[in-house]
Amino acid sequence: MKLRKFGKTDLQVSEIGFGAWPTPIGWGRVDDAESMAALHAAAERGINFIDTADFYGLGHSETLIGRAFGNRPGMLVATKVGHRLEQDNRIVLDYSRAHILAACEASLRRLRRDTIDYYQLHSAKVAHLADGECLEAMTRLQEQGKIRYWGLSLNTFHPHPEAEFLLQRGLGNGLQLVFNIINQRAAGLLTRAAAQGYGIIARMPLQFGLLAGKFDRHTRFHSDDHRQFRLTPAILQEAETALAPVWQRQQRLQLSPVTFSLSFVLSFPEIAAVIPGIKTVQQAIENTSDFATLPADEVAALQQLYEEQLFRLVMLMEAAG
Repeated sequence: MKLRKFGKTDLQVSEIGFGAWPTPIGWGRVDDAESMAALHAAAERGINFIDTADFYGLGHSETLIGRAFGNRPGMLVATKVGHRLEQDNRIVLDYSRAHILAACEASLRRLRRDTIDYYQLHSAKVAHLADGECLEAMTRLQEQGKIRYWGLSLNTFHPHPEAEFLLQRGLGNGLQLVFNIINQRAAGLLTRAAAQGYGIIARMPLQFGLLAGKFDRHTRFHSDDHRQFRLTPAILQEAETALAPVWQRQQRLQLSPVTFSLSFVLSFPEIAAVIPGIKTVQQAIENTSDFATLPADEVAALQQLYEEQLFRLVMLMEAAG
């Protein structure tokens, strides 16, 4: 597993990280023992960077990661803050100073760590950033040594406003954004953010599994799997047609769909880490297999395909929520 420098920080992160949202909420039935096995298998295959959030499983994802690794030297953990659940089960966005300081303490306890390597505001909006409390909290936590670096996990479909807020002011150390063959909306941010020294994490490289090549128009998801409303029958049907040219290129290069899709994202040197969701040992193995250096013309062709066709699929996904 190759390491990449995370912006101007001293973090050296595995180019494939462990996306821990599937551990254990929103993706159907998940077993703790299976999740723990996946975490250990990933580490054995060279993954040293894990991305989670305090809201994933309402803290359970962090708890599992803490049990697996705690303060293990060389293992880097990123988590997020800003979402909480009210007593009536309403999801609330809370970027107040008090909430962030208290949430960080709770995350440290669950993760069994002395410090969080990279702490992220979980989809904060410009209004939250302009208010300033969240920025003050991040600065205080950094001064106290409870977090090493901080950044922002950007909106899936509209990453630019919040990214611009940080970039224009030189705030934070990194950005997490969606970037894959299907959704390339954040492409314009890569060069600029990297030039300013920001570490970049690319999430959803397989677009909820569409780019793993395992779904077709007949696929249906269980009621406790968030893809039930994100990958509707209409979207699956559109994707089957729109992705046909992608799979033609993948087959010509004799790569698996997963390897081809991850290799596309890794073709961008501005990206420090790609974090596919991993919930099984088999996925840990598949997501850490050898990657190909895609020819420049192949990357350019996939970018052109997005501009000409795949952007319509992204619009359908945005409308679905």
